[in-house]
Amino acid sequence: MTCQRCKSDRILEISAKCSDLCFSKYKELEKDRYTPNLPFTEYGDYLSPTICMECGQVQGKFPVTDAQIRKGWD
Repeated sequence: MTCQRCKSDRILEISAKCSDLCFSKYKELEKDRYTPNLPFTEYGDYLSPTICMECGQVQGKFPVTDAQIRKGWD
């Protein structure tokens, strides 16, 4: 895998289990339950960001709109 921004191969993949619940906040939205359903999460207990260690770009489809975030917050 290479970075979608800088093409570096210095990609860190993380899969973290949140033990059923986690706290998330975006603007006025707060969530204290399962992870939000967003491009870098697996719905339920897992966060799975992929990050370039060269430029810091989180890999995925961006930008994410406020409407997509609100939908994923449900």
